[in-house]
Amino acid sequence: MLILTRKEGESIRIGDNISIKIVSIDGNNCKVGVEAPRSISVNREEVYLKIKSENLTAATNDNVDFQKFAGLLKANTATDSSQALKSLFK
Repeated sequence: MLILTRKEGESIRIGDNISIKIVSIDGNNCKVGVEAPRSISVNREEVYLKIKSENLTAATNDNVDFQKFAGLLKANTATDSSQALKSLFK
């Protein structure tokens, strides 16, 4: 781990397209700004961990009735699709 000391208003660069700026310091709190391309996801760690957990739950969910899902794919009308979708999540 690289540990750097920065003052308010100073920045850290990561590669050519990511900049981390110390916006303000107030007691024990430090406000940080991150500039990165839209293609790079930037989240607080607790949000990142929640997203990762939800993705894992979704990927391992065995409660999907694939017969009902197939009915949704075969539905011919909006009404058929609506009914198939409702039955999928019962």
